[in-house]
Amino acid sequence: MKLIHGGVTAPKGFTASGIYAGIKKKRKDIALIYSSTPAIGAGTFTTNIVKAAPVLWDIKLTKESGNIQAIVINSGVANACTGEEGDKNNLLMAESVANELHLPIDAVYTASTGVIGKQLPIDIIRESIPMLVKELDDKALAGTLAAESIMTTDTYSKECALTFNIDGKEITIGGMAKGSGMIHPNMATLIGVITTDISISKELLQEALSEDVKHSFNMISVDRDTSTNDSLLVLANGMAGNKAITKKDDDYYAFCKALNTVTSILSKMIAADGEGATKLLEVTVKGSDCWEEAVILSKSIITSNLVKTAVFGNDANWGRILCAMGYSGVDFDPYKVDLIIESENGSLQLVKNGMATDYSEEFATKILSAKEVKAIADLNKGSAIATAWGCDFSYDYVKINADYRS
Repeated sequence: MKLIHGGVTAPKGFTASGIYAGIKKKRKDIALIYSSTPAIGAGTFTTNIVKAAPVLWDIKLTKESGNIQAIVINSGVANACTGEEGDKNNLLMAESVANELHLPIDAVYTASTGVIGKQLPIDIIRESIPMLVKELDDKALAGTLAAESIMTTDTYSKECALTFNIDGKEITIGGMAKGSGMIHPNMATLIGVITTDISISKELLQEALSEDVKHSFNMISVDRDTSTNDSLLVLANGMAGNKAITKKDDDYYAFCKALNTVTSILSKMIAADGEGATKLLEVTVKGSDCWEEAVILSKSIITSNLVKTAVFGNDANWGRILCAMGYSGVDFDPYKVDLIIESENGSLQLVKNGMATDYSEEFATKILSAKEVKAIADLNKGSAIATAWGCDFSYDYVKINADYRS
């Protein structure tokens, strides 16, 4: 497995574009990803009862459509809580892309992100589609432009790609994602797109994705708000020429490992770019009786506002971590817990058997001052382990969200 430069245009047969249409005031605001041949589509979506029009459309296509060939994404307007008009506008956006690319409408996924409750400026969007199609390109820059076009409060675009081998064939997976606020997924992140040239059955692609998000996008949180628009979409067009994966053999698990590498990288990028964040917080809980309990505990820690503010202030207030574990609902013996913090500046055990060690506060502050900080909590009662990613909580988070619509 090898990480390479690029994003969604890295696999064979994929092109992308991203342009300014006029949905937002200044920044690029609409993106297109296109496969030159029909692709298998899979997706995971928000568990929020309030679902945006594009989410409902994509769920339908994932269940019913045989092939997907394009994904169109706008930013600036979420097209959520928009009623029948929102559904109609979503279909018009898909139809405009389908007509321009000479595809059936059910070969086009849609996604939207931005302000909830506003109607899409559908006339502006439809007028932009010919240029969006014209700008399609297979170069890495085109993938970056697409990644930039789906940003809202993100401070940078998020993309990655890798290659690995199956049956002597080089397989490529590329991905892009956006997310900075309203991040507490129960399936994925705000918007994510994965492209790959592997040949795999629809059933196994969906199963691989559904299992993967449990360990990647489901393990991140910025603010404990689950979006109305969460969508992670995957297209696999088979152009790598490998023997189609139709059973859970070594090739399938090699794909799953590569997929998880891409999704984990994107997940950490999202957590690190949380609104107002100054650092990435990685929390590993080990020594649990089962993985599910380790997940609950690790997410309880990264979602604690008191933990997040302590990390922002470089304060080794470890009692907040044990407190967050204690109200998680998981039963454990607090007097068996060990707690370690780590960063590029060193490693330090703060707690042994539930009580403070004779650690240096000055060294702890130095460790916590790094851009990426890790906390490891060991329950010392089992072998299960889980890792979650979050960020600190700064003054700027309130400023950003207080002014979001303006």
